[in-house]
Amino acid sequence: MQKKKIVLSVAMAVKNEESNIKSCLSSIADIADEIVVVDGGSTDRTIEIARDFDAKIIQTDNPPIFHINKQKALDACTGDWILQLDADEIVTPDLQDEILKVIHMSQQQLRERVIDPNKKKLFERHQQLVFDRDEQTGTNKRDTAAFFVPRRNYFLGHPMTYAGTYPDGVIRLVKNGTAHFPSKSVHEQIAIDGAVGWLSHDLIHMSHPTWKKYWQGADRYTSLLSQNIIHDTRNSFVVALDYLVVKPMVTFFALAIRYKGILDGIYGFLFSLFSALHYPIAYRKTKKFCRIRS
Repeated sequence: MQKKKIVLSVAMAVKNEESNIKSCLSSIADIADEIVVVDGGSTDRTIEIARDFDAKIIQTDNPPIFHINKQKALDACTGDWILQLDADEIVTPDLQDEILKVIHMSQQQLRERVIDPNKKKLFERHQQLVFDRDEQTGTNKRDTAAFFVPRRNYFLGHPMTYAGTYPDGVIRLVKNGTAHFPSKSVHEQIAIDGAVGWLSHDLIHMSHPTWKKYWQGADRYTSLLSQNIIHDTRNSFVVALDYLVVKPMVTFFALAIRYKGILDGIYGFLFSLFSALHYPIAYRKTKKFCRIRS
């Protein structure tokens, strides 16, 4: 009997995600021809749950830059296309249908989707922000090699529309062999050798379902941020002023006012406030680290 062609692989890097991974894998079980899960040393039921979905499991360590394991997952995929997911993400039925259409399109049809078909201004703004940060969202090759997906973030169980959170465009659907993670930063975008388009339907991101989960993530982020402060060569007073006053104020007013976070109600206000507090928390960690070293 002829072996089934693998068109769509799903790639994931996880650690201790038993509370999330079942919902994630259930959302792609009907469209994935192959599931690859790189596990960074889970001590819960994560691997057991992944095996229930016939996932290929690769067990390894848990590096500080988690994108290293994401790259391992990409490298192990054999499908023509790869959908890269985090365990706390859910593919909606509309996005499932759109992905299935795209991966069976001709290259000419794919080229037509490099410009967002719905001309959404939010997409254009976000793509410009990514370009300003990363300098490019792909190469100048004509062939379309990847797609941004508009991600809908949830904060404490509430879907966010404002505070700069939507569309949280992330490159998730890529042609095999055209994508890699530089693995230099926790917030870097995947690098693509080819043109990049936009999909239209949302990817759900249950990023901070509880305060505990939020502060766990904030602790990791502020620890990485504190390393930047340690290597900051500016005058110590200027650094303190920047991280204790300037950055918190700019961040809060940008998220709450400029990007209308207050329209998300109390959730938007809290998201803006605690995003601003990352900077003084990171500064405090830096001072504590320096005292210990001295």
